[in-house]
Amino acid sequence: MSQAKPGDTVSVHYTGKLDDGTVFDSSANRDPLQFAIGAGHVIPGFEEAVVGLSPGQAVTKMIPPDLAYGPYRDEMVMVVDREQIPPEIPVDVGQQLHLQGPAGQPPLPVLVTDISETQVTLDANHPLAGENLTFEIELLEISS
Repeated sequence: MSQAKPGDTVSVHYTGKLDDGTVFDSSANRDPLQFAIGAGHVIPGFEEAVVGLSPGQAVTKMIPPDLAYGPYRDEMVMVVDREQIPPEIPVDVGQQLHLQGPAGQPPLPVLVTDISETQVTLDANHPLAGENLTFEIELLEISS
């Protein structure tokens, strides 16, 4: 039976959970996730968990931050004056905004984490940065 290896395109069903058991993402009730192993379309630890599986096999794998979305970095949190945000953009805690980066660079997604009368706190860390992620993964198909 064939086993998934770098360069293969695979289809998987998965459920991702945090340490407290909270499900943060799942392909249940959706089409399976399809990706090429080694192309960098999924986090490295997820790719590693799939390598060596045969269709029909399943694995549960805990992926540490360094193989997922990296550590939480305090330097990715910034406080800006509220007047730097255009008045036509409503700002609420929990809202995602996109900051314009240098020319030619894509906008940087940030999460509004605090608002005061004069300042807004923006967090550019990935929402899952610093988290151990546990994935239940079932390999459905390999297509080279």
